[in-house]
Amino acid sequence: WSALASMSKPVLSTALILVAIVAATLAVLHFKRAQVAVELAVSPGELSQPHAFLDNNCAACHSAGKGIEAQNCIVCHANNNHVLQRQPTAFHAEISSCVACHVEHQGRVARTTKMDHTALTRIAFTRLKSDAKASAADVAQAKQLKQWLGEQSGSSHLENTHLKPEERLLNCATCHQTKDRHVGLFGTDCASCHSTSKWTVAEFRHPAPSSQSCAQCHQAPPSHYMMHFKMIDQAVCGQPNAKVNQCFLCHQTTAWNDIKGVGYYKHH
Repeated sequence: WSALASMSKPVLSTALILVAIVAATLAVLHFKRAQVAVELAVSPGELSQPHAFLDNNCAACHSAGKGIEAQNCIVCHANNNHVLQRQPTAFHAEISSCVACHVEHQGRVARTTKMDHTALTRIAFTRLKSDAKASAADVAQAKQLKQWLGEQSGSSHLENTHLKPEERLLNCATCHQTKDRHVGLFGTDCASCHSTSKWTVAEFRHPAPSSQSCAQCHQAPPSHYMMHFKMIDQAVCGQPNAKVNQCFLCHQTTAWNDIKGVGYYKHH
C-alpha cells in the first residue's frame, strides 16, 4: 500500500486499469474452462453430422423434465417426403416415439438408426388400445399381443425361436414386400423363417451345386431373356445349348458371378 501511495495519480490509474484487465481476463478464462467442463459433463457425446448444427441448442430436441419428445423431431422431419412416401418407411407417419429406434450423441459419423422391431409392436398395441374406432380384428390382435407380451421369449407359440413373442405378430410384408427374394413362392409370413436382426437364416442349407431345380427359387435376370444370353452368357460358360432355366450348367451356389470353369466373372 505504501508503494501505491507514493505513485502519482496517472501511474496509479494505469496500474489499477492493468490489474483490472488481468483480473477480468483470468475471470473470463476461468469461466470458459468451467463452461467447457460443464458442457462435457452434461453432453453425452457429439451429435451426428446431419444434426451437428444443433450442437449448442439442446432445447431443440430435449424438453425440460420430459427428455426427448416426438414433437420436437416432427418440427424438422414432418415434411420429409423421402421417408413418408416410400413404402418401406411410410410407417413413420404413425409412429409416436422416435427414441426407440433413433439414438444420437454417438459421434459425427455414427449411424443414428438402431431398429427395434419390438418397439413397433408396443407402439401399435398402445395405439389400438386407445383407438375407439379400432376394428374387431385389431382389438383381438391387441388382446393377443397383451397376453404374449407377458410370456417368456421361449414361448411354445413361436414357430421361429429366434423371435420374441411380440415380434412374431409383426406383419413383415407391410415394410419389406419389395425385398422378397422368393418372388412370392413362400408367401408373406417372413417371420416363420427370418429374424429381425438379419435376413440370413441360420438353419438354411442350400442344395448341392449339382442340383437341377434352381429355377424353383431363383428367377433369371432380364438380360437372360435377351440376345445377351446367347451372345455373352452361353459363350463365356461354354454352354451353347444351355436354357435360361438350367442355372446349374453355368452357376455355382457360392455367388451368381462364380461361373463353373471360369471363376468370378464380372461382365456388366
